Amino acid sequence: MVVGYVIKRIAELKTEINYHNYRYHALDAPEISDSQFDILFKELGALEDRYPDLITTDSPTQRVGTEPLHGFIEAAHTIPMLSLGNAFSDDELMAWYQRTKTLAEGENFDMVCELKFDGLAVSITYQDGIMVRAATRGNGIVGEDITGNLKTIRSIPLRLLKNVTGRFEVRGEVLFPKSSFTKLNEERIAAGLPTYSNPRNTAAGSVRQLDPRVTANRQLDIFIYSIGHSEPPMPKTHWETLAYLGDLGFKINQHNRLTKSPEDAIHYYKSWIDNLDELDYECDGVVVKINPFDLQRHMGTVGREPRWAIAYKFPATRSVTRLNKIMINVGRTGSMNPFAILEPVDVGGATVSQATLHNEDYIKSKDLREGDWVIVERAGEVIPQVVSVIESKRTGNERAFAMPSNCPSCQASLVRAKGETMTYCFNTTCPAQLVRHIEHFVAREAMDIEGLGIRQVVILLQEQLIGDVADLYTLNRDDLLKLDRMGDKSVSNLLDAIQDSKRRPLSRVIAALGIEHVGYEVSEILARYFRTINILMEATAEELTAIPSIGTKIAASIIDYFENQSNSHIISKLQKAGVRMENDEPTELQRPTLSGLRFVVTGRLDHFSRSQVEGKIKDAGGRVSGSVSKRTDYLVAGSDAGSKLIEAKQLGITIIDEDKLVGLLNNQPTDSF
Repeated sequence: MVVGYVIKRIAELKTEINYHNYRYHALDAPEISDSQFDILFKELGALEDRYPDLITTDSPTQRVGTEPLHGFIEAAHTIPMLSLGNAFSDDELMAWYQRTKTLAEGENFDMVCELKFDGLAVSITYQDGIMVRAATRGNGIVGEDITGNLKTIRSIPLRLLKNVTGRFEVRGEVLFPKSSFTKLNEERIAAGLPTYSNPRNTAAGSVRQLDPRVTANRQLDIFIYSIGHSEPPMPKTHWETLAYLGDLGFKINQHNRLTKSPEDAIHYYKSWIDNLDELDYECDGVVVKINPFDLQRHMGTVGREPRWAIAYKFPATRSVTRLNKIMINVGRTGSMNPFAILEPVDVGGATVSQATLHNEDYIKSKDLREGDWVIVERAGEVIPQVVSVIESKRTGNERAFAMPSNCPSCQASLVRAKGETMTYCFNTTCPAQLVRHIEHFVAREAMDIEGLGIRQVVILLQEQLIGDVADLYTLNRDDLLKLDRMGDKSVSNLLDAIQDSKRRPLSRVIAALGIEHVGYEVSEILARYFRTINILMEATAEELTAIPSIGTKIAASIIDYFENQSNSHIISKLQKAGVRMENDEPTELQRPTLSGLRFVVTGRLDHFSRSQVEGKIKDAGGRVSGSVSKRTDYLVAGSDAGSKLIEAKQLGITIIDEDKLVGLLNNQPTDSF
């Protein structure tokens, strides 16, 4: 009897505490005093101390209950966490809107405007309404498990306020409130400790603490802005989703707005430029999202960026400093990349001593000279660049820049094609290109060969011990021991790291190859889709572009890479060296159900809109065309199908209805009707 009462009372207390926690931390509208809340919390703690078997993971007392970790484990995202394309002007936002309007085939749509938080993107997963996992974004495909740390953030519900069955994942941004950040730095000054530079980096560092108790003391906050993977049915629009998330107990930003036109979005953006100081958190722009989910699915993604959303960035933080020298960095692809050597200056909380100058035309357009006083900004609060010169400060001693005619590394003649902005060295044996290529190959996100930095790579090339990335796997102990600063232990560690790298997953190998436009996220998709390097090498443009997130530009780059005999030769050498070139086990992102199949949708459908049907086809890897041809595999026909149905019958095209399309999506065989 006593135990039954205790079970009931604990359940009541958890429900009541979670509710008041939501009112306080998510809505900033408490209904009880702090002392009343403390009484409830203490009662729950006392009962759990007496009956420890009744403690559950969703209990408010368990927000800080884990022991320090020895390290973070990987956490794969069921649905990739995408990045956003950027707009930096009204014209660029309008251009994006026109593109989306074209993709929507003229269909009208509203948009949701949200402040773009400058924090750390995370995903949080619930099982039957109870928080079970939290992860960083990582590379968009795989992040790090930070469950224990995020449980310490009180605006994150450990149990949802409403019943949600199955697996349910949300995405949001962890923030370090300005007020809490200021207080933390004041405490560090009082303790004689160095201060932290900015809230964003401190938030990221706080989330990745091995001891959750440290995270708990940082007073972090979070805004939830979307649903990732969801087994329960989803709302039909993003605006409805935000309201739904709020009802579940998540903290939703109160400044979100539903807009009807791009002009409204621009007005929302401009209303915040001079009012950001009103906020207790950092923002670097406005995110504009197409509201209807069926249109989002229809538009899809390109690479790692959705077509249905864009970030309109606020003007960057700027400072004034002197441009001492313009130098050239030879890129991995042979591009000549000019950059500025600056007198160190603080820009938005970061010390900047170098800045990109993009290309020769950029330097000429701004009339930049060595010795100039210049305005420097951090684009997107990340990448330093020179904005303009301060001509009034010129003395006449400044020196004009001229692009060299020969490569600074190999002295080969440089080429700038007509209509191109970049100047290139096309010498395939250029030492600088090779160094950068090997540097990319051994990077942590690629083959992760620890102990092989640029200095070591340069020495290996100079001593002619390697000529390409594949030669790394032929290095031996005797040759390495002859090199400067290479002792027995460092040689052993390096050879072990090289040997270990042979077991890296196929996605890492693809990323390491350095195919233009193919980053780590796209590499992961390609690996899971094609499963072996040999199959990928034989892929056609149609097969590649049938994959969600792979556009024509990426597809062309992949095909060009594998058609190059030098690249094929290196891959062959890597295979002979024992580098793993295939996925061992099936994964969730195997070849899409409708991969390589071409569909035409026509007529009036009963259960779905046309956009919804086309979106489902594209999500499953199929192609959608507006006209019937011999290449069409299926015609999805509703009532009043018209001429396209006649054409399909004449060409012998398989004709199916909505139900049979669903069967195809579920890998069920179907016959035409």
